[in-house]
Amino acid sequence: MSKQKIVVLTGAGMSAESGLKTFRDENGLWEGHDVMQVASPQGFAQNPELVLEFYNQRRRQLLDVSPNKGHLALAELEQGFDVSIVTQNVDNLHEKAGSSHVVHLHGELFKVRSTVNENHVLDWEKDLILGDTDDHGHQLRPHIVWFGEMVPMLETAAQITQQAEILIIIGTSMQVYPAASLIHYAPDETPIYFVDPKPNIRSTDFNNLTVIPKTAAEGVPELVEQLFNS
Repeated sequence: MSKQKIVVLTGAGMSAESGLKTFRDENGLWEGHDVMQVASPQGFAQNPELVLEFYNQRRRQLLDVSPNKGHLALAELEQGFDVSIVTQNVDNLHEKAGSSHVVHLHGELFKVRSTVNENHVLDWEKDLILGDTDDHGHQLRPHIVWFGEMVPMLETAAQITQQAEILIIIGTSMQVYPAASLIHYAPDETPIYFVDPKPNIRSTDFNNLTVIPKTAAEGVPELVEQLFNS
């Protein structure tokens, strides 16, 4: 008998309790920088050292954090369900927790790629500096989808979401496109669970929507237990 398909969409709130800063303050600044300075092709062209150091800081921080109870609960879910996770996060905490099918919409901190050949991607956990190049001498850059760039995994994520028999959304406002569009790919009658301490959607906004106004570390384990017992 085939396992029921669960698709999970996660955002920054998923990793917040692991101690990962969102890097964005109320003014929309990232570590004191305008987002376009550190997360756009134009910013990289103007000041590559600044951009590389910004991501080096994030990479170093990621080496020091661990999955929280929410990540671990999602990994446990694979014992009884066919689980796919589509995350907006660039950390590796889903994988560290044990989840085996994770799609990263916005790239991955522990990977870098050639500035000329976007398909030349390398695993990378140390600092990335000017002078680090691919086999052809082209500078390497973070394997991150910057503002103004295409989201290459979006079509894959949409195809996965179309298969959802249960959809779980965790720690994301669902306001940032194109990621926010994914909810509309789920089949009409699919039960949707929305886990967020400050939910900005109501249970009446979608059919079969259950809002769980809790953090990922608190709400996800409760939901997983409920799904195993249902």
